Amino acid sequence: MIAVENLHKSFGPKQVLRGVSFSIETGETVAIIGRSGTGKSVLLKLIVGLLQPDQGIVTLDGKRVDQMSEKDLYEMRRSIGYVFQGAALFDSLTVAQNIVLGLHEHGERDQQLLDHEIRRNLMNVGLLPDPERVPADQFEEAYRIIANKKPAELSGGMRKRVGVARALVGQPRYIFYDEPTTGLDPITSEQIDNLVRDLASKLDVTSVLITHDLFSVYKAADRAIFLEEGLIRFIGTPDELRNSDDPVVREFIERYNVQGAAA
Repeated sequence: MIAVENLHKSFGPKQVLRGVSFSIETGETVAIIGRSGTGKSVLLKLIVGLLQPDQGIVTLDGKRVDQMSEKDLYEMRRSIGYVFQGAALFDSLTVAQNIVLGLHEHGERDQQLLDHEIRRNLMNVGLLPDPERVPADQFEEAYRIIANKKPAELSGGMRKRVGVARALVGQPRYIFYDEPTTGLDPITSEQIDNLVRDLASKLDVTSVLITHDLFSVYKAADRAIFLEEGLIRFIGTPDELRNSDDPVVREFIERYNVQGAAA
């Protein structure tokens, strides 16, 4: 469970967050939305301890993130997977090497364990078939092909899936997605939305999406938090968001709908 209480954060004279409070239940998928510059990314960095609040409390599984030592923060972050905007894969590494980069950087050299993590998470994100449904040689050939590809050889949707596979290494309890559908066509975006929803159910992880994409909110989220001028303007289900009569929320939704139609 994530709990945020009366969170404030400023950078010089600019107040980014001005008293934000909410909680995210274990296993829930919550989308944090709002216009650019409203504090979405800052909020995420405060939750994982990359920034310290000026005022307020952040707890993860009942432990105060804002009071953790560097050692405790390191241990806490091992329970978190992070999917970067644009996937952020290393071009010089293969798919397999990208997926287990974190394990390798922390000294893991057991090739059997590394191979297990690569295979397990490529299956989790739909880039490998279920080995119980295809012949063993067919599965191994599929694994060899995808594992040895470089990011430049992948489509945008495949790169995003590899980024998600990397975030799943170590079986995290939390996954944070930073604009998971940015730059993707509508069909691929819907596939990624389905993946976010299916992983939350299959792996029982708590998911937080930073997104501008209302279709992602409607498709994948249990609840949405709308930030405006450093405050929570709305919190509720996607249906409640869609039907909100708050003028600021309505303007955001209608502007998105116009832009989406134009696109």
